[in-house]
Amino acid sequence: MSSPNGDGGQGGPRGSGSRPGSEVEDLVRQGQDLLKQVVPGGGPSGFLVFAVLAVALLGAWTSYYTVPSDSVAVVQRFGKYLEQVPPGLHFKLPLGIDTATIVPVKRQLKQEFGFSTPGAGDPYQSSHEGKRETEMVTGDLNAALVEWVVQYRISDPVKFLFEVRKPSETLRYVSESVMREVVGDRTVDEVITIGRQEIETEALAKMQELSTKYAMGISIDQVQLKNINPPGPVQESFNEVNQAQQEKEKLINEARRDYNKVIPLAEGEKDQRIREADGYRLKRINEAEGDAARFSALLAEYSKAPEVTRRRIYLETMQEVMPSLRSTVIVDEQARSILPLLNLDVQKEARP
Repeated sequence: MSSPNGDGGQGGPRGSGSRPGSEVEDLVRQGQDLLKQVVPGGGPSGFLVFAVLAVALLGAWTSYYTVPSDSVAVVQRFGKYLEQVPPGLHFKLPLGIDTATIVPVKRQLKQEFGFSTPGAGDPYQSSHEGKRETEMVTGDLNAALVEWVVQYRISDPVKFLFEVRKPSETLRYVSESVMREVVGDRTVDEVITIGRQEIETEALAKMQELSTKYAMGISIDQVQLKNINPPGPVQESFNEVNQAQQEKEKLINEARRDYNKVIPLAEGEKDQRIREADGYRLKRINEAEGDAARFSALLAEYSKAPEVTRRRIYLETMQEVMPSLRSTVIVDEQARSILPLLNLDVQKEARP
């Protein structure tokens, strides 16, 4: 048989054989029974006591709070700023009179552009616009897809909460604006290859300048470029250009290596030859000056005693020349011819 509800006896989504609202009525009835047990007398006075107890419990529950070690709490009383509270357990006026907002001042936060990290707690950490914010035009009117990360800290909690509406969202707009400006001042080759470091440095300085100007209470720690790619239809052509650029750099480095290998060797040989020539020059000059000084001294002695000096020069010359002669022939002034002698030294040298 089918049930009156027409569901074949299986019941609806709330369970079999139960009518809508029965569970809520049961909970209300149980609450009333519990109240009668707590306040046996019933009546308006019992409800008043119950209400006072409920308010007291709620006030005790909302009168204390804990600030983590990497954060501070900004306390407001009726919406007006009151004070900053350091980490630890603290108390405040309950029932919404005082409100404490936890601000992580020691934690490094980040925003990602062009990609997202799963499980991010900050709704402004990742982009909600897909690839639109990464599509940029370079200074030479080429297109590029730029992905980057901004790492920052909250330096002033009061300014962060009260000076700018949605400061994290404002920081995303500031970062995108600055990056488009910096990329637009450079060619696509600089953006993709050699200009990454300059882009990061300039973007960091400009983002920090705008954050200070807008009194956002944010300190930019780092701007890091991730992936920089050309658009899909021209990506293969850009890859070929990059490969050619790398081949060019490789050839330049090899030429510099050969240059550094050959040129210093030639420079060393040149310096050696110059030093040898300079040494030979000094040697010849010193020898000539010595010979001139010796001749001048000899001339002075000769002018004093010509005969004695002449004979001394003759004897010194013979003493220097005679030891180098292999054979000696002494001729007497009265001899009319040379007496042949047997040369025993030559025969001794020729004997086996």
